[in-house]
Order: sequence, then C-alpha cells, then structure tokens
Amino acid sequence: MYDVVLLTLAEGAGEACCGADACSTDTLRAPVRACLDALAAAGARVETVTAHSDQDIDAALARFDGPAREDGLTWPDSDSKTRLVVATATDGQLRHVVRRLVRRYAPPPSRRPADLAGNRTVPDLPALAVLPMGPASRDLVTQLGLPRDPAEVAAVALGGTVRRLDLLRTDAGSVTLDGALVGGRGEGQPTWRGRVEVDDAVLTDGEDQVLACAVGNAGGYAELDGLPLLAGADPTSGQIEVAVAVPVVSRSLFGKAKVRVEVRRARGRAVAVLPRDEEVPFVDDGVAGKLTRKRSWWIEPGAWAVYTH
Repeated sequence: MYDVVLLTLAEGAGEACCGADACSTDTLRAPVRACLDALAAAGARVETVTAHSDQDIDAALARFDGPAREDGLTWPDSDSKTRLVVATATDGQLRHVVRRLVRRYAPPPSRRPADLAGNRTVPDLPALAVLPMGPASRDLVTQLGLPRDPAEVAAVALGGTVRRLDLLRTDAGSVTLDGALVGGRGEGQPTWRGRVEVDDAVLTDGEDQVLACAVGNAGGYAELDGLPLLAGADPTSGQIEVAVAVPVVSRSLFGKAKVRVEVRRARGRAVAVLPRDEEVPFVDDGVAGKLTRKRSWWIEPGAWAVYTH
C-alpha cells in the first residue's frame, strides 16, 4: 500500500492564503480530517504536514526525489510509491506548491541533461491529488473535473490514474496553472497600452487602448463581464491561448459615435506582454499584482500532473 503525504499550507505560507480566521475554522479542517480518515481506511500510511514556510513545503516534496544521478541533478522518482495530496483553499496556494516543485527539479540551463525533452525545461513533475477546501466555483478543480469530496480525493490519489497537464512558466521565476488577466479588473477600469506578442503574431503594437489581455492555459479567464475572450483554452493542447480586447470607435452616417469591443485572439508556445503605461493591474491564478515591465509566459507541455478518476 502507498505512503501518502497530505500537505496543508498554514496561514501565511504560499500565495493568496485565506485569512487567519478562515484558515482556523472547522469548515476548512473538516475536509482534511475526512480525507485522512478515508486514506487510512483504505490502508494507506498517511503523514500529515502543515507547511508554515517554503522550507516546510520543500521538505515534504523531498520525499519524491529519485535515486542519485551521475550528473548530480535532483530528479523526481518516476516510480515513487509515495502519493501527494495537497489541501488548498485557493488556486494561488496550489500554484505555489507546483512552483516549489519546479524550483526543486528544474536544472540550470548550464546543466541541461540529454534526457530532458527538447520542448521542456523541467522533467515530468510528480503527480498530486488536490483536496479543495474553498467553495465550489470556477476554480481549477472545477475546470479540470476533479473530485471535491474528500473520500473521492482519497480514492483517486490511491487509484493511480494520472492526467498530465501543460504548465506555463514565466520569466519572473513563477508558474501559471490556469491563466492570467492583465487589466480589466473592476468596474470602470481604465484602458491601458502595451505590446502583446504571441510567437510571431502581434495582437497590439502598443498604440491601442486595451481593455484587457487574457493569457489562458485553462478557462478561468475565458470571459470578462460577459465578453467572451478565450475561445477554447485547453491545458492539454500544448499551446497558450491569448486574447486582447480593444475598444473600437465607429461613427454612423449622422456622426454619432458607437463603441464596440474587438477581440483579437492567437495561440502559440509563448506570449510576451510589454506595458507602456507605468503600471497595469493583473491577476494570475487568482493572485493580484501590478505589471510594471515585460512579462513572458511559455508553455511546458505535460509538465505537471493530477490524479483523477
């Protein structure tokens, strides 16, 4: 029977954690207890880890290291008998754990091994089961059709059916699981200017006034206030889908101005957003920030994985 690491991020560990009051409630602890009971009932040996820091997360992830390699690289064990269940209240917390996996196993460019796929900078990351502790919504668990019930999460973790998913890496040293929305946050959000390129296609050269730019690996940012942006983002397609919404003013024969929104779309392996304004608000996997300089995302096909039905 498998050993299982049930990893929970404490308040303050990782990104976009819920508030201290919410994280300490029985409502959030109950799914962890229920999953633990289901795993134990199935005969699994379970170790619960509450991570208070990145060091705690890294210590838990070290259990998935493979045998020593001649090149000295730390590599995941492709035949591990240990399973990882990550309890998360937000997509940002899940992203943080995956980011720690990337930082653990991504080799430096100067030591790129011959057995690493040419379209990847990381090996196949260890699969994980996701135990959602937040309300059902358009989170990544819902989008991927993963179970929300703790007993079902335990069952898929022990069942061994793995679905490999694309990962977006960024030049900021982070990762994106679902997607990002640049601009377009809140009612009355002003437009912004910036250059958006997808591979060789230029969606805007920096002169247009842009409402929003959606960068999609999955469909969390497919719409903006009812406006369709992403047409079919798919985390198994090996491509990033990008959409730019630009307001266009036209005039009738009588000179009356009319504004419509033009959505420009493209797919590719990489996207770069270079803001011309001083700062542009954005949200990436539910984590808000300010974009003040160029940000690039590129696809890593099948780099991470989840246990599923």
